[in-house]
Amino acid sequence: MRRLSLLLAVLAVISLGCSRRAAAPVARRTVAEAREQTSASCAACHKEVHAAWSGTDHALANRPVAARDREAFTVATAITGGASHFTLEWRDDKPAMIDATSTAGAGATPTRHEPTLVLGAKPLWQPLIPTGNGRWQPSDMAFDPAKKEWFNIFGDEQRRAGEWGHWTGRGMNWNSMCAHCHMTGYQKNYSPATDSYASTWVEHGVGCIQCHGAMPSDHQTPKPKTQTPTSPPPKSTATFAADRARQMQTCAPCHARNEPLTANFQPGDNYHDHFRVTLPVEPNVFFPDGQQRDEDFNFSSVLLSRMGHAGVTCLDCHDAHTTKTLFPATDNRLCLRCHTAPTPAFPKAPVIDPLAHSHHAAGSTGGQCVSCHMPTTTYMQRAPRHDHGWLKPDPLLTKELGIPNACNRCHTDRPVDWAIEKTTAWFGAKLDSHQRARTRAVAAAQARQPAALAPLLAALAKEEVPAWRATLLELAAPYLDAAPEATTAARAALAAPDPLERAAAVRALASHPEHLPLLRPLLSDPVRLVRLDAAWALSSTLDATSPARAELDAYFALSADQPGGRLRIGQDLANRNRHTEAETEMRRAAEWDPYSPGVREALGFVLNARGQPREAAAQFFRAAQLQPADAPAAYRAALAFAEAGQLPDAELAFRQTLERDANFDRAWYNLGLLLAQTNRLADSVAALKKAESLAPRTADYPYALATVLLRMGDREAATAAARRALAIDPAHAQAAELMRGR
Repeated sequence: MRRLSLLLAVLAVISLGCSRRAAAPVARRTVAEAREQTSASCAACHKEVHAAWSGTDHALANRPVAARDREAFTVATAITGGASHFTLEWRDDKPAMIDATSTAGAGATPTRHEPTLVLGAKPLWQPLIPTGNGRWQPSDMAFDPAKKEWFNIFGDEQRRAGEWGHWTGRGMNWNSMCAHCHMTGYQKNYSPATDSYASTWVEHGVGCIQCHGAMPSDHQTPKPKTQTPTSPPPKSTATFAADRARQMQTCAPCHARNEPLTANFQPGDNYHDHFRVTLPVEPNVFFPDGQQRDEDFNFSSVLLSRMGHAGVTCLDCHDAHTTKTLFPATDNRLCLRCHTAPTPAFPKAPVIDPLAHSHHAAGSTGGQCVSCHMPTTTYMQRAPRHDHGWLKPDPLLTKELGIPNACNRCHTDRPVDWAIEKTTAWFGAKLDSHQRARTRAVAAAQARQPAALAPLLAALAKEEVPAWRATLLELAAPYLDAAPEATTAARAALAAPDPLERAAAVRALASHPEHLPLLRPLLSDPVRLVRLDAAWALSSTLDATSPARAELDAYFALSADQPGGRLRIGQDLANRNRHTEAETEMRRAAEWDPYSPGVREALGFVLNARGQPREAAAQFFRAAQLQPADAPAAYRAALAFAEAGQLPDAELAFRQTLERDANFDRAWYNLGLLLAQTNRLADSVAALKKAESLAPRTADYPYALATVLLRMGDREAATAAARRALAIDPAHAQAAELMRGR
C-alpha cells in the first residue's frame, strides 16, 4: 500500500507541475464525502461518457419508484416460477403490494406494503419495501421488463417467515446485503443499540465517482473560453489509470462473492485490504473444477483462471462506461484480439484457429469461444451469466464427479459417454491435464476422503495460480495433524507473495496451538486480510489496546447487524473466556436466524462451558433436527445428552445418528457403552461387535467388548477380545490389566 501511496503522490505533483505556484497537497476525500459530485455534475464536462453510461445497468442499479413503473403494477401480468402471494395495485401515483400470506385468521386485513425504491433494471428488478427502523427489503416477487411479467426469484422454493433468507429476513435486507453495490457513496450507518439504520448515499445507482473516486473539494468546471484560467483544475488524488490490477480490483467489490472487511473501500485501493473473496473450498459454492455453482459473480473465477493469472482484466473485454463487451460475446473477435497472434500485453497467449480448435462449423453455437469456455448459468430465475473461469470442458469429470460440461449443456440429447468419446478423439492427452488432476484432488478433499492429501499436495506443487494455491492449502488444513508434509507446505506459504495464499496458510495453521507463534509476525502483514486472519487466530492473546485488537473489533462491528456477525463476536468472546457475554451474542444470532444449525451448535458449546449441560444438549439436538441428514450433528447431540446425564435422550440421538449413517463406527461404540451402562448387555455386545467390524484397527472397540463380556461371565470371549485390542495397540494399558486380572 505504501508503494501505491508514493505513486499517487508523484502523480499529484506531476499534474500540478505546470502551475506557476506550488499548491498545497490535496487531501484525499472518500466517495461518501463528495456529496456534491453526482453523475449529473460530471456530465457538464464529460457529456459523451455520461451519455454512454446513462441507461446502463450501473446507472439504473437502484432508483426511486417513478411514473414509468405504473405499467408493472397495473398491467395484467402472468405470475411464473412459484406462487404469488402479492396483489398489485397503483393508486394515487404510488404502487402497493398487498401480502395475502400476512393474513392471520378469518376477517384479518392483509398487510399493505408501499415500495418506494426499485432494485436493479434488467433482466429483472425488485420493488424495495420500507419496513421501519430505516430498513428496506427487496420483495421476492420481481418484474421481468422484457416479458412484462412478475415471477418469484426463489422459483418453487418455499421460504418460511422467520428464515434468514425469507424476503422479510436479514438475508434479504437491502441496507446490509444490496445497497453497497447498487448505490454511490453508500454508508450503512447501523446502530446496534437500536437495531436500526440511518443509511446515506451520494446518489442512486453506480455513478462516476463510485469507480473513479472522489475529486478534490476544489475540483471545478473549466472557465469559459473568454477567461484565462490561472491554473489547470486539480486532478483526483485517486489516480490509478496505469495500474491494470487496481482497475479490476475496483470492479471486484461488486462483481465477486465476498465478505467485506471494512466499509471504506475507495477506487484504487487494494481489494484484499477490504474484502475476503470466496474460493472453491465448500462444495455448494463452486464445483471442484472452479466452475460457478451458486451465485458467485465473476471475480473469483477470474482470479482462479489462467487468463486472470496472465493479467487479463475486466477492461480487456468490457467497456467501462457502456458495460458492454468490446465485441458481442458471441463474436469470436472478442477472444481473437489476443489469440490470433501474440500481443505485447499477452505474448504467451496461444494462437487459436476457431474452426480447427472447436471442430464446429463457422457461425454455429459450438463454434463460439464462449459456448465452450464461458458457459452460462441462470440465477434468480431470469439472469443468465457467463462463467469467467475459461476452463476446458471435460465430460470425463461429469461422469466421475457430476460436474457439468459445456458439451452436454448444449447437446442435451446426447449421453455423457458420447461427449467423452468426441473430446478424446479431438483433443486426446491434452484433456488429461493439471486442471483434471486438481479437480479430482479438490473433490476428494471436499468429501473429506482420507486419501485426498497426496493428490492435494501434488496439485499444490504444480499450481501457479495463487487463488488455487490458497484453495488447496485451505483444503489441506484438516490433514495437518497426520501429515508433516502438509504442515511444511502451510508454513512455507506464510511467506508467499500473494495475500490470498498467506491468509489461507494462516487459516490452515490457526487450529493447531503449536503453530500459533508462527502467526504472530503476520499481525503486521501489509495486507489487512492476512492481518485479520492472524488476529482472529490469536484473539485470545491480543492486548486490549493493540492495533490488532482494534482492527479485529472494527471488523466484527461491521457485520453486527447480521446473525453471522453476532456469532463471530460471540466466538471471540468465548475465546477470551467471557462466556456470559458470548451467550448473549449467540442467543441474539439464534433469534435472528432460528433455523441455522451452526448458530445452535456454537451456543451449545458456550452453554456447556458455562456449566449448563442440559441447556447445551437441547441446542445440539435442535441443530441436529435442523439438518436431518447430518449424522455427525446427531452424534454431537447424543454426546451432549450423555454428558448431561439424559441417557434416554442420548440413546435416541445415537440411534438417529445410525439411521442417518449405518456405518458410523463411533456411534455404534458409544451406543454400546450406553447400553452396557443401562444393563442391556446382550444389546451392548451386538453394538460393540458392529463397531469393531466397521473399524477393526481401533483398539478401544474390542477392549470395551471385553469388559461387557466379562460382566456377562464369558471369560473366554472376553480374553479373546482383550487380545485383539492388544494386537492392535500393545501399549493399551487397560486391555493389559484386564488380561492380568482374568
